[in-house]
Amino acid sequence: MADFSHLDEKGNANMVDVSGKDVTMREATAEGYLVVSADVLKKISEGHVAKGDVYAVARVAGIQGAKRCAELIPLCHPLALSKVDISFHTDTQNSRIGVRCYCKLAGKTGVEMEALTGVNIALLTLFDMCKAIDPGMRIDAVRVLEKHGGKHGHWKRNQEEN
Repeated sequence: MADFSHLDEKGNANMVDVSGKDVTMREATAEGYLVVSADVLKKISEGHVAKGDVYAVARVAGIQGAKRCAELIPLCHPLALSKVDISFHTDTQNSRIGVRCYCKLAGKTGVEMEALTGVNIALLTLFDMCKAIDPGMRIDAVRVLEKHGGKHGHWKRNQEEN
């Protein structure tokens, strides 16, 4: 059980005590995709989605999601994020929309969960706004790409990993 910091010696759920850790700059970037039909990509690019500007709404939702991560994931610490950035990229070849979330703070614990939550909330918002056009969309390949700070320093996903 020593490998699982969120379990105590008896295997019970446990919020990690970070009070003895040093404050360091911590950053994380996560990414995920919404696989969509060509019709969805076309309507978004032309601004013809009935619910409005899907990227503007999903950006705000993703930022809000990252900020509220501790309310959704029971053992996450509430964090005072200093920066959250949500960006989008269209991959027409694979008929999908990519979402990236970057989170940053000076603190005692990492921001990977906040970056992952920001990505997922932005993806879910895109899904909600486009489901009338394509109810068969799929959220795919959500993962942490990179993190900085803390005891483990810098970690980056290998390019070959999907």
